[in-house]
Amino acid sequence: MGRTRARDTEQPQARLDHGGIARIVPSEFTSGFELIVDDTPQSHVDLDDPTHLHFEYIVRMGAVIDQLPDGPLTAVHLGAGALTIPRYVEATRPGSRQQVIELEAPLAALVREHLPLPRGAAIRVRIGDARDGVGRLPAALHGSCDLVVSDVYSGAQTPAHLTSVEFYRELRELLRPDGVLLVNVADGPGLAFARRQVATIAEVLPEIGVLADTQVLKGRRFGNLVIAASAAPLPTEWLPRMLAAGPHPAKIAQGAEVAAFLQGARVVTDADAVASPRPDASLFLR
Repeated sequence: MGRTRARDTEQPQARLDHGGIARIVPSEFTSGFELIVDDTPQSHVDLDDPTHLHFEYIVRMGAVIDQLPDGPLTAVHLGAGALTIPRYVEATRPGSRQQVIELEAPLAALVREHLPLPRGAAIRVRIGDARDGVGRLPAALHGSCDLVVSDVYSGAQTPAHLTSVEFYRELRELLRPDGVLLVNVADGPGLAFARRQVATIAEVLPEIGVLADTQVLKGRRFGNLVIAASAAPLPTEWLPRMLAAGPHPAKIAQGAEVAAFLQGARVVTDADAVASPRPDASLFLR
């Protein structure tokens, strides 16, 4: 996650349909640019090197994607921001076919103009609500996706209707038998929201791995957890060593550790779903 920045009217920006402001600013800490929405960092993109993943949770998503079988992927991305992961897949898996569902048309237009996609990339951006958009995807995608990524935020929170077991069942229908779902979850001390999300996803896709900074995974501070899930065993043999190597030590919880993590957590349904916790504003200061 990033930090609050001073406003600059010369930076490329767009007013979103919900009234907020999206801006593209040069990164203060590394090469490339960041997409900031309502002072919340959403994405980092390095046009010169799409394999440069700056945000830690995105690095972890990339590490899982790297474990998938060789060759082009068929992928669906929900809430891709500045399209960091679609760009990464295009760079590392040439010939991949990718669909992106983004709620905000002004944001998509801003990204297209100021952070253009690589020439020839087979990445189609569809405008609309993520859940409604999944229902409108071509029938040929059902059961054919190697990868589905859910990383949807309205400001700094995931909307409630994208956290339920009914929603995850819809995503499961897109996946191949060995396809992988990646979900970005943000939560704070105690991890009550994240535990329910793991329990909910496990109800649909029983093979689960949870990737996070060790202090976040222990529930000691607010941060991002990446949930990887599949109907088939996850290809994670090399992940523990990769994550522990840094630059910021992290781990993947699987098997008995996941069972202990979600113990007592109730499955989320449409009837009782809530948005993810809102982080304290100080989280984005660095």
